[in-house]
Amino acid sequence: MYDALTTRYTFPCPERGEARVALSSFRRLEQLPGPAQPAVFEIEFRCACGTEHPGLVSHDELDWAPLGLGGDATFLNLMTATVDPLDAELADLAARRIQAGEWPWSFFCYAEERPRPVFPSAFVVLAPAGGGEGVGLAVRCPVCSSISVNLVSTQHLDVPFHNDREIGVLEHLFAADAERVVEEFAAELYSSSFDTRRLRLQ
Repeated sequence: MYDALTTRYTFPCPERGEARVALSSFRRLEQLPGPAQPAVFEIEFRCACGTEHPGLVSHDELDWAPLGLGGDATFLNLMTATVDPLDAELADLAARRIQAGEWPWSFFCYAEERPRPVFPSAFVVLAPAGGGEGVGLAVRCPVCSSISVNLVSTQHLDVPFHNDREIGVLEHLFAADAERVVEEFAAELYSSSFDTRRLRLQ
């Protein structure tokens, strides 16, 4: 489902048969009730056919596969003319970067006034910002459970360990219920009330 080399998820599309989308093309994520091991998330994604489609993604595919963990990515080794697995190298690289203090994804928690490391399973709602400059991202903080909204680049979401030097932060705390979050988020995203903050993860 996830290709670590292209950083794309594959989902069925009723128009084209198959859609390959980046994480920044997701629109909503919600963990389905039931067993937490493994957790399954229902998502909506924006497809190249012009409409939004539902999909299902496992916790492993959402949080771990982009780091090269548990995947089956391969590459053609031109030195040996063999097809070699890539997951061990990607996992080792991810582990070394995390040990060095880098985190694959991050956001700014408005309630705590500090940057926090996060995984995509904490994302609630994503929406393209006006003018196509970035993505508005509603995230549930893994520490305080409040929902903050950040304005980030697509690379900040799609490329693990790419953290924007500056992000926009909406100066507002959202209620915990998802329905109100979606409505408030849609209204606030297109307003001019984002405050630019420097994101420092060191």
